Amino acid sequence: MGGDAYHESERLPRLQLDDLLEELQGRIEAVRGTRDRLHGLLEAVLSVGRELDLPQVLRRIVETAVALVDAEYGALGVIGTGSKLNEFLPVGIRERVRAQIGDLPSGHGLLGELIRHPEPLRLKELTEHAASSGFPAHHPPMHSFLGVPIRVRDEVFGNLYLTEKRGGAEFDAEDEAVLSTLAVAAGVAIENARLYEEARLRAQWLTVGAEFTNALLSGTPEARVLEMMVERAREITSADIGVVDLVVADSQELLGVLALGESAEAHRGQRIPRRGTLAGVALSGGDLVVTTDVAGDPRVTFAPERWKGLGPAVAVPMGTDDGVRGVLVLARRAGRPVFSEAEVAPLPGFAGQAALALELADRRRDAEQMSLLEDRDRIARDLHDLAIQRLFATGMTLQSALRFVQHPEASERLLRAVDDLDTTIKIIRSTIFGLRAHEASAVVGAGLRVRIARTVEEAVTSLGFTPAVRMEGLLDTDVPAATADDAVAVLSEALSNITRHARASAAEIAVTVGKGELTLTVTDNGVGIGASGRRSGLRNLAERAERLGGMLSLGRGPEGGTHLEWHVPLRGR
Repeated sequence: MGGDAYHESERLPRLQLDDLLEELQGRIEAVRGTRDRLHGLLEAVLSVGRELDLPQVLRRIVETAVALVDAEYGALGVIGTGSKLNEFLPVGIRERVRAQIGDLPSGHGLLGELIRHPEPLRLKELTEHAASSGFPAHHPPMHSFLGVPIRVRDEVFGNLYLTEKRGGAEFDAEDEAVLSTLAVAAGVAIENARLYEEARLRAQWLTVGAEFTNALLSGTPEARVLEMMVERAREITSADIGVVDLVVADSQELLGVLALGESAEAHRGQRIPRRGTLAGVALSGGDLVVTTDVAGDPRVTFAPERWKGLGPAVAVPMGTDDGVRGVLVLARRAGRPVFSEAEVAPLPGFAGQAALALELADRRRDAEQMSLLEDRDRIARDLHDLAIQRLFATGMTLQSALRFVQHPEASERLLRAVDDLDTTIKIIRSTIFGLRAHEASAVVGAGLRVRIARTVEEAVTSLGFTPAVRMEGLLDTDVPAATADDAVAVLSEALSNITRHARASAAEIAVTVGKGELTLTVTDNGVGIGASGRRSGLRNLAERAERLGGMLSLGRGPEGGTHLEWHVPLRGR
């Protein structure tokens, strides 16, 4: 009995020692796990802080959070206007499942709870929370939930959402502490990425501004400067389309003179009203306008289908001290992030440069026009004072010489020469009349030469190049007013067709009067006209020709493209 008691007392300290050793081993493992986790957290903080590209920073934050708390799914929601999520970056859900789920969440239900109350939220069963609104079809099942806000300075930038702790466990206080620490580091990383992005954008806009200043001073054509500006604006803001709508004088309409990118054809060369358009909203307010969905924006009531497939958009007026010239509109595809404040802040100044380009182009044209008119007046004076007087003198000399010529054939030749001189004098007088027909009067009241030149000039911006123009004959005196009106309308329609359909880089226009007929030809180097191309407009041109007793012919140009010829007899002069 005594021996048994002795052995029992010897076993008791051993059991206590085993328990102590086991407890010590557990604590060592816990310390080691904590150390490893702290080491992992430190590595995560450093890893997040290395990135400067904001989209990469956001993606790295979510991936790191999922790894740190051993979650199966994670997401980062970026809060936009109206306390809604304008960006949602999920991790862990396969692309096929994401496509089946459909639209990403915008901040309702449990996700919105963190937006309304930006404090850490930990749940064992997320579906039991009062704010939970369930899952859409095809969504994977989720139970445990942990969410923490990310603050950038004093502003809540977004929220981290973690679900489905691996192994079926629930997130604990240590997970919450780790994720909250990561959220602080994420806020610093996001701020650094933002500052870097703003600095990079400022540098890009400054470079572009210098490029345009050089282009303007070097006399680069207006159409080319605008095209460069829109293309560079698209590059800097990652826009999928850029549109320039210019104000139509004495009208409540705008004209889409330039469109580059996706669905550009729906905007190029189109007249749109101010009311019911994003450009009109920007004009009315005189300031930059941003929308998250241009196709579904309630302010866009005029032809919203023009923006089909596009989502975020920004419109900014193009104006100088002399007034607003138009609107620059940039848009991204639906589903892409909205334009950030850093991206759109430089746009008003940039659009002002575009307006300045138009202003300088107008001033340059005015100066060139004045120089041209002065040259015309000088040429007209010289023709009248020198050429006509000499021809008169020559004619009179020949007439006086007739009485000394006895041979009938010689007399006949002299008379023909005098008649030729009279005809030449008439031609010169007609030319002088055309040269002195100033453009200051209304276009309709000007001569046909002036109206053709003005029509071509007005089309240059939408065409993107300057067509070659040739005019021959007595256009201002031999062409009746009604026929001149038809000719100008035909030329305008032909140039409009080139703008909308031809995708041409050059065109040639010839307007000639001779043998009692007016002929207008327009040739481009575009894609040519197909079996279904531009028929309604062509029918109109043909009807105009037939009404005047002429005809329209259409064929392939010498170098491809389209060759249009419209000719009518000159009757009723």
